Amino acid sequence: MDPQTREFFVMEAVTRAEYVFVLSVGAAVDLTIEDVVEVYKGDKAEIHCQYAFTEEPTMLMVQWFVRKRDGNRERISYSDREQQKVDDDTDYTGRITVTGDDVRETLIIHNVQVSDDREFFCQVNGFVAGNGEGKTHLKVFAPPQKPVIEAVDSGISVTKDYPSKIASCEVRDCFPRPNITWYRNRVALIPKSGQVNVVTLLSTDSSGLHTVESELQYKVSKEDREAHFYCEVSYLVPGAVRTAESRPVNIIVHYPTTNVEMWKESPEGLVKEGDTVELRCLGDGNPPPDFIFTREQQPDEELDAYANSLVLMDVTRGHSGTYQCRSLDMGTEEEVIGSTQLTVHYLDPAVVVPKDSEVMQKGERLIATCNALSSLDTSTVWYKDDVEVGTGHMLLLNNATFDTAGEYYCVVTVPTLRGLQTSGSVHIIVQGAPEMKDADREIVMSEKVGRWVNLSCEARGHPQPTITWNVIGSQGWREVSNKVTEDSIQSVVTVKVTSDTNVSCNATNKEGTEMKSYYIRPIPLVSVLPNTAAEGSGVIIVVIIVCILLLAIMGSVIYFLYKKGKLPCGRSGKQEITNVYSTKEPVRKDDIVVEMKADKTEESVLLKGVNGDKKPPNDQYIDLRK
Repeated sequence: MDPQTREFFVMEAVTRAEYVFVLSVGAAVDLTIEDVVEVYKGDKAEIHCQYAFTEEPTMLMVQWFVRKRDGNRERISYSDREQQKVDDDTDYTGRITVTGDDVRETLIIHNVQVSDDREFFCQVNGFVAGNGEGKTHLKVFAPPQKPVIEAVDSGISVTKDYPSKIASCEVRDCFPRPNITWYRNRVALIPKSGQVNVVTLLSTDSSGLHTVESELQYKVSKEDREAHFYCEVSYLVPGAVRTAESRPVNIIVHYPTTNVEMWKESPEGLVKEGDTVELRCLGDGNPPPDFIFTREQQPDEELDAYANSLVLMDVTRGHSGTYQCRSLDMGTEEEVIGSTQLTVHYLDPAVVVPKDSEVMQKGERLIATCNALSSLDTSTVWYKDDVEVGTGHMLLLNNATFDTAGEYYCVVTVPTLRGLQTSGSVHIIVQGAPEMKDADREIVMSEKVGRWVNLSCEARGHPQPTITWNVIGSQGWREVSNKVTEDSIQSVVTVKVTSDTNVSCNATNKEGTEMKSYYIRPIPLVSVLPNTAAEGSGVIIVVIIVCILLLAIMGSVIYFLYKKGKLPCGRSGKQEITNVYSTKEPVRKDDIVVEMKADKTEESVLLKGVNGDKKPPNDQYIDLRK
C-alpha cells in the first residue's frame, strides 16, 4: 500500500472511530503534557506527551500541531504504529525530531529561535479506544547585553521650568522585552509630573530580539551636581528574573552664582613694596562666572585681569586699598560682589644725622641718629668695621679718641617682614694733635758696630701729621718707607751703627707736635778667644798620633814578612817593596817629619818632638827621625 493510500485509509478510520467513540461511551484516554517548557535561545527543547488508554486501541495515531501567528494551527508531525513522518514545507521541517513508543511521544526542537515561542499541541487518536489532546507553551529566553548609559555632555540649567533630558539607557538583543528602571544615588526614580519623566522606545529586529531605549527626563537642582544616575534592566530567564546595572554617570549642572569670594593668592604673609601680588576671585556658580576687577576708590575704572586672576606687578604703598570683583549672571541678571583689603608695607630710606660726615675734637661727645619711616615696627643696629657697636636709632659717642674715628653705618630692618631693609652711614673724623706709641720714654737698643738698624715711627692725628727725623752720632741713615692713611702716617728709617747714636722723630700737625726718641749703644767687634787655637791644636795632635800608629803597624808587618822569608833579601827586592807604596824616591827613617800650623794668625802652638826641641811659633814641626 502506497503512503497516500495509507493516509486516506487512516483518515477514514479516524472518522469511523469518532463515530464509534460517540457510541462507545466507556472508551477514554488519559493524556499528560507540560503546560510550559522554558529554554534559552539556541538550545534544544523537548516536549513530552504521555498517554494511557482505558481499552487497548487496535489502531493508534499521534500528531503534533503548532499555533501560527494568525491563530490557526498547523500540523508539523504525524506517526502511527508503523511509521513516523515530519511534515514538509513548515517552519519546523528539518529542525524537529519525534521519538516515542505505545505510551509516550517526545517532540524535540533543535536550535530554538525566538519565533518558537508559541503553543505546541499533542493529539492522540486511538479510534474506538478514545482520543485526547494537550498543549504546551514553549517559552524562549534571550538575555540582553549589558546596558549602555550615556549622560548628556552639555550643562543642564536649574532655572528651567520643565524636566530636561539628562541620560539615556539602551538594552540590546533581549527576549522577552526587559524592563528599565532609573536610579539616583541608589534610590529608584518614580515618574512624577513636572519632576521625573521616562520615555521608552522599543524596536525588534528580524530575528525577534528586542532593543529597548529609555530616556530619563529630570528637573535638576544644585544638589544634583554631585549625584550619580544609573539604569537597571530586569529580564526573564528560565525559572528566574535577573537584573543588570549600568555604570553610574554624573551630570553637569548649571546654577547661578550667589556668593563670590576674593583673596590674595600670593605672596604668602605680608606684602612689601616691590612684590608681585596676585588676587583671585571664586564664585559658587557653575559654570564659573566672568569677573570684573575694580578698586573701591575707583569703581568705574576696570583693572586689567585674566579670567579670575588680577596680577599687580612691583607694588607700592599706593596699591593699598580695597579691591573688588563683580560677577553678573546672564540668566538672572543679578550682580554679586566679592572684596578684599590689600596693604602694601614700606620702609623708606634711612636718614642719618649728622649727614655724611662729622668732625669732632678729641674728648668731645656726639649723638648720631638713624631713622627710617615704615608702616611696621623697625629695628636698628649700628656697625663699625663690620662689628656691632650699638642698637636703637640713637648712637652715643663719648670722650672721642682717634679710635672713635671711622665709618659708622646703621641697618634698619622690619622684624615681622623679611626682606624689608634699609641702611645709612656717617663718617666721623676726630681732630687732634698727633699721638705716637712710646712717646713718653726713650727706647734703648744695642747693636754691633757696622750693622744697620730699622727704626719706625707711627703717628695718628687729624689733620694728617708729618714726620721728621733727627739722627745724631751715625755716619749714615736714610728713610726706607713712608705709609699714609686717612688719620695716620708711618715712617721707617735705617741707621748704620758706628758709635753712640741718638735718633728722634717728630710728628706735627696744626693741632700740635709729638716726639719719640731712640738711643743705640754700639757693640765693638771681638777677637778670637785663646782657647780656640788650643782646641784646634789638640785636634791636630790626635791626627799625628793616629798617623804614627799606622806607620808603626805597617813597619811591623814588613819586618814579619822579611823574617819569614816571604820577601827577597837583595837590594832589588827592597826597591820593589818600596815601589809598591810609592813611585817617588824612598824616604829614609831619619827624614820623616810632620808639619803642623795653627789656623788662627793671632796665636801659634809649639809642639814637642821626640827629641824634645822647641820650634819657632810661626813654623812648628815634630821631628820623627830620632
